[in-house]
Amino acid sequence: MIKPRIIALYLPQFHPIPENDVWWGKGFTEWTNVAKAKPLFIDHYQPRIPADLGFYDLRMPEVREAQAKMAQEAGIEGFCYYHYWFGDGKQLLERPFKEVLQTGAPDFPFCLCWANHTWTSKTWQKSSIMTKDSVLIEQKYLGEQDYVSHFYAVLDAFKDKRYICVDGKPMFVIYDVLQFTDISNFIKIWRGLAIQNGLAGIHFVGIAHSVSTTTIGEQKRWKTPDLNESSKIFNYVLNLGFDAVNSFGKRRAEVFHQGKFFFTLKLALSKLGVHSLNKIDYKDVIKHFFVPEDSWENVYPTIYPQYDRSPRSGKVENIYVNSTPSRFKKHVEAAIDLIKNKEPEHQILFLKSWNEWGEGNYIEPDLKYGKGYLDALSSVINREQYSR
Repeated sequence: MIKPRIIALYLPQFHPIPENDVWWGKGFTEWTNVAKAKPLFIDHYQPRIPADLGFYDLRMPEVREAQAKMAQEAGIEGFCYYHYWFGDGKQLLERPFKEVLQTGAPDFPFCLCWANHTWTSKTWQKSSIMTKDSVLIEQKYLGEQDYVSHFYAVLDAFKDKRYICVDGKPMFVIYDVLQFTDISNFIKIWRGLAIQNGLAGIHFVGIAHSVSTTTIGEQKRWKTPDLNESSKIFNYVLNLGFDAVNSFGKRRAEVFHQGKFFFTLKLALSKLGVHSLNKIDYKDVIKHFFVPEDSWENVYPTIYPQYDRSPRSGKVENIYVNSTPSRFKKHVEAAIDLIKNKEPEHQILFLKSWNEWGEGNYIEPDLKYGKGYLDALSSVINREQYSR
């Protein structure tokens, strides 16, 4: 059997930047939210405290080396670094990856995910109900000249021997597919530039929920989620020019658990600033996380260890409870069973995430479970029957 390709999404936010100093206060990083988190109910696991790596600073190469070693030992193929390009050359949080690229260390595979979304006052912290959510920095799409500038800003990464490729092409993931109305033109331009610069092309992957709360492919309006629309959504993304879809089952699992009516009502009330605490058992999440279309050759499912965004958002979002390494292990096994008949190059699973501590969505060691989640992943991925 072939060893599955586990690609872990990686948040580079754990170091101060001038913009966050202005918006949130001197020295702000994701750790600020993590450390001040409070339990919202009995047995609520907060705050979550990092173990082996501590409250690290990603400006330190020793930290990046230790992360890569942990990931490699667990059977992870590489990191997919979130990449922030807001248009006209404006980037944020680029320092950790820039240093990885320039120094050649750690010697661990990587790729990029363009996190193409606007940052608002709720991006890293919750806003008061009485405070209007405000834009901090807007994601802009400025047309062909900016697309070209963006390409050349990442070309050195594409040419690096560590860059993760699929079918001989560097893989580039795009976070928000539906809000980028010129995305097909963007993909066409980048593919042309890739050939001009000696690459075989680019393997574009679009992230997509397996259900939608808005209409697809037309003027956006709210709708009740359809639990059987995954193929429609995935085909829409593929028809935009993407080579593959990274499917994400979180929303579908929550709709199954809460029911369409309650899920839609909670979403509508949230838009009005009315929030209620809602807990979801992790075992109910993973039960409905995948769809049959995840077994398509050009669909790469997501594996999801845990989720609790309350350090950032309070009780605005659902909180997953009773996640354990053993339950995560079963989740990974189910995912591998979905992809086992694909071509080896396409047996890809995205791990969301390596280190999104403010969302309680991480696999790094903490004080409660130690390396339990890493060990659970390793126990499946590093089995003797796998080879690559």
